[in-house]
Amino acid sequence: MAAWQEAPYFSSAERAALSLAEHVARVADRSGEAVPDSLWDEIADHFSEAEISGLLMSIGITNLFNRLNATVKEPAGQRWG
Repeated sequence: MAAWQEAPYFSSAERAALSLAEHVARVADRSGEAVPDSLWDEIADHFSEAEISGLLMSIGITNLFNRLNATVKEPAGQRWG
């Protein structure tokens, strides 16, 4: 999803969610606030509080598994077995 900003296939709500995911996943790359108020305003325009909670949980869980896989050198998509 590295090129999501250039892809024409996403709605404004999807773009807001992808931007949130990118901001949350790349906290260490930012100086200052991790998620700017302007992005929170945009997210709130598209999603309810419950939906935002769900987005944040999904983003957090995905980041957790990405970091675990990187730690144990498990390639993405690899099946156990």
